[in-house]
Amino acid sequence: MPIFVRCAHESASPPHEHTIVDAAAVRFWRIHEEGKASMVRDGHPVTVSSLGRLVRRLRLARALTIEQLAEASGVSVRAIGDMERGRSTRPRHGTVAALMQGLQLEETEAEELLVAARTDRGEEAADVPSPAAHSAPLPRGIRDFVGREDELRVLGDLVEEGAHSDAVVNGEVPPLPPVAVVSGVPGSGKTTLALRLAEERRPDFPDGAFFIDLRGLEDRPPTPDETVVRLLSAWGVEEARIGRLTGEERLALYQSTAARLRAVVVLDNAGHEAQVRVLLPAEGRMLVIVTSRRPLTGLSGVRRLELGALAESESTALLRSVVDDGRVDADPDAAARVTALCGHLPLALRVAANWAVTRSGWGLRRLADRLADEDRRVDVLSAGDLGVGSAFQLSYSRLAPETARVFRLLSLIPGGDFGIPYAAVLAETSAVEAEDRLEELLEAGLLMTSVGDRYRFHDLLRLYGRSRNRGTDDETISAAAAVRLRGWLLDTVVSAAHMVSGGVEARERCDSTPCPEHFRTREQALEWLRAESDNWLSALRQEAEQQNPGRVVVIAFAVEAVCNSWISWGHWSEVFALGARSAEATGDLDAQAGCLSMLAWVHWQCHRQHEEALEAATSALAIASACGSLGRQAEAYMYLGWLRDVVNDVLPAVEDIAQAMDLFLRAGDTRRYLQAANMNITVLRKAGRGQEAIETHHAVMGSLAQLPGGVHDPRYAVTVRISRYHVAFVYLNEGRWEEAAGVLAGLEQSYADSGFHLATTKIYLYRGHCLAHLGRAAEAEGHYRAVLGLGDSAPVDLREEARAGLAGLGTGTLPSRTAFE
Repeated sequence: MPIFVRCAHESASPPHEHTIVDAAAVRFWRIHEEGKASMVRDGHPVTVSSLGRLVRRLRLARALTIEQLAEASGVSVRAIGDMERGRSTRPRHGTVAALMQGLQLEETEAEELLVAARTDRGEEAADVPSPAAHSAPLPRGIRDFVGREDELRVLGDLVEEGAHSDAVVNGEVPPLPPVAVVSGVPGSGKTTLALRLAEERRPDFPDGAFFIDLRGLEDRPPTPDETVVRLLSAWGVEEARIGRLTGEERLALYQSTAARLRAVVVLDNAGHEAQVRVLLPAEGRMLVIVTSRRPLTGLSGVRRLELGALAESESTALLRSVVDDGRVDADPDAAARVTALCGHLPLALRVAANWAVTRSGWGLRRLADRLADEDRRVDVLSAGDLGVGSAFQLSYSRLAPETARVFRLLSLIPGGDFGIPYAAVLAETSAVEAEDRLEELLEAGLLMTSVGDRYRFHDLLRLYGRSRNRGTDDETISAAAAVRLRGWLLDTVVSAAHMVSGGVEARERCDSTPCPEHFRTREQALEWLRAESDNWLSALRQEAEQQNPGRVVVIAFAVEAVCNSWISWGHWSEVFALGARSAEATGDLDAQAGCLSMLAWVHWQCHRQHEEALEAATSALAIASACGSLGRQAEAYMYLGWLRDVVNDVLPAVEDIAQAMDLFLRAGDTRRYLQAANMNITVLRKAGRGQEAIETHHAVMGSLAQLPGGVHDPRYAVTVRISRYHVAFVYLNEGRWEEAAGVLAGLEQSYADSGFHLATTKIYLYRGHCLAHLGRAAEAEGHYRAVLGLGDSAPVDLREEARAGLAGLGTGTLPSRTAFE
């Protein structure tokens, strides 16, 4: 049975799937295709009726309804009805053959139906076209193709691989012919890439390039057998011969013919693996390129290429190649806005470029402004029959109802990528069910993979999902889902922050419901906070916009202890500024002062913005004083002292930190008192008040000794470590080698375990100097060699100093360093 697969120049009428098994139908079909259908019967002319009237007469003679004939033949009810009413006057050959089988025609009736069909198509006097007329030519390519160089290189390698795929080396079985599966979101340029490769490498395919549209997203796409027939015809096999073969025989002929061809076949728009699996050649040098919105993971032995967005430079080049009147280079900022708003998606860029070309009076800035409206962007990206929304709709319309609902709900996620729990929370379903839905969306090309077990939308697909959500779902239900997601995200932030901080303050301030995420380790919790930062920060912004300041304040205090473990994140200042504004909105001056103090720390520690940090700390002190909060006043003084110390404004720093220590003691906050005391050791040493620094160290150790766990309480291990380290520098600079060696003893491992390589190096080196001065050469040698053992973790100059120390031990020369920092 010859199959006519729509190419670029053919109409888009609905396909029909049918298989001829009736022997008489095959016989008369063959006669028809060979152009030998007789125009006379028993010496008399045949009376030829129009096909529609004849089909109706034959159907009624058998007492069949249209529905019954449709079921028997495989031809749709609509197609039969249109034929009988004269709306369809040029039926496909396969459709006529299927009706012959469904009507169970006698030989004379079958002949009459065939002749009527030929008459309606105007084929009575024409010879049957040669096989060349039924070829599958490449559609017109894209003149202004840009980018995709890496992908073209991979496909080019497959071309070279195919040139030798039938070679036998050392008696081994030759490799399979190359097959590429090009997948990606709708509009990513899959077909264009395949056509570009076929055009560029035409000389490598002397037997031709062939293109078949598999129409995988239509209700009844062509079967593999239909595609086999189409390609055999394109390859010059006589249709009479094709018609005489069974399906298995046709497939065998297909494989044997493919094995002899040096050609490229583009199987475009595959809907699923079964459409193409039997079409992949088993031997020979033919290259097959399959394009699909799905990754077709069921196919083995293929090279996969997933197309994403274009690079920024490629997007600009595409825009410039279509809008070639200088407007792109005249306003590069507007061009960059257009490409970004198109999500660097080739289809969207081409539509936007076509808009600009047909509106020569527009500047690109006006086009960018038109695209800026998120609610209308997908609709705006439409020009003629080319549109982003219609491309997305093809995939969306094929989704199961529940999967489509999940797709719409996922568009509510505020950040970039997401994991399985998001879908479970939004759809109120299990993680297993949520993962199944996400995988269905991935297979449909409506989601993309991200790092790890995560997913992401293309920006335009997210906007399309939101538009479908607005047009399909009840507004109150969607709003409830968004609130549910925000609640889950922010509850999980509190839980993760509690784990990172060891429970200090974060959980005490949280009245939220139990969190669905459970973290077993501090590292796991910190990793979650990092991975989900875009989403939970967006949720925090939305919470502020929804006038829920109390929740924002809770989150700000919850993540306070996370900053030290993630200084490089660029959004801490926004978090604490939101916290401060939210606290002010609720009239909670204590919380406002606390958020401003943290903002001061972030401004300097994360961004090195000293003036902004001083301003925030000063505001915190004023607000804390106004509300009479001793703890917040102490905190503000401590940060002010720290900020003055970092710019060597030492004397005011000493006064500020002394105030902080006194206020922390009065507030009964031992932990923060000890923190301020350690800062005081440093600034007193810088101020030349070494004895006071030593006294402060003893005060710290004395305070710890009075606590239930004493100085060995693991909760205060960092406090002890810092106090000993900083007071050691007082002893070192005063030449008090015994005391310095004593406070430094054993500190190196604690600092090394925390990743403080410079401090570890100094502890080994400076204690080695102490031991050398004390005449304990063997111990000193061990410390110097430990410095060298640190390798590149230790600064070069300190390693050289350690080598000099070793040499000095051999000559009896004491270390020359007199200033220790």
